[in-house]
Amino acid sequence: GMVRPVVLAALLALSGAPLQAEEVRQADFAPCSGSARQTCVVDGDTLWLEGAKIRLADINTPEVSQPGCASERALGEAATRRLIALLNAGPFTLERQGNRDADRYGRLLRVAMRDGQSLGQVLVAEGLAETWQGRRSDWCADGAVAAR
Repeated sequence: GMVRPVVLAALLALSGAPLQAEEVRQADFAPCSGSARQTCVVDGDTLWLEGAKIRLADINTPEVSQPGCASERALGEAATRRLIALLNAGPFTLERQGNRDADRYGRLLRVAMRDGQSLGQVLVAEGLAETWQGRRSDWCADGAVAAR
């Protein structure tokens, strides 16, 4: 009945198995720093969880490492802080969308979900991200922020 999925998730967590699609996760995230990355947030759409690099598949956020302008950096830093807060707010699942498991950089493509809602779409609703269109937008173009 209802007991087995929870037991299975607990066993997977104990076994150190690779990230499972529907496994419920909870971790203490902070901004990534240095080269040894286990569980941390790189920016508004990229995170590490237990040594696996994950790209949130349903959104795109401004760059913080190589922003095109000061306003992009500020928005990217705000998106990063907000993602950390959302991830730390409680348990979430990482779900695959479609048939792609990873991108060309080897990052796992996942949607972070809690209570049926994508955490990435919270960032979109708050103006800190855009829904992923298959390419990155120019966050520095005239009227770029106003158009979102």
